[in-house]
Amino acid sequence: MALTLSRPKTITFIISAVLGLLSLLVTYGSVAIPVVSGNAYLAMVIAWVVLLAGNLLREV
Repeated sequence: MALTLSRPKTITFIISAVLGLLSLLVTYGSVAIPVVSGNAYLAMVIAWVVLLAGNLLREV
């Protein structure tokens, strides 16, 4: 069975990029963001999962 990848929608990519950027800002930029500050690693994992879902699933 071949694994077929699809291009993620723009909104999926933007959500993933924003979550990843916020996570990086909290970790390396010493920026305090209330929701992300205590969970920077989890935010990065969620960003990668959203991007993965956008690539593996159609219409996401």
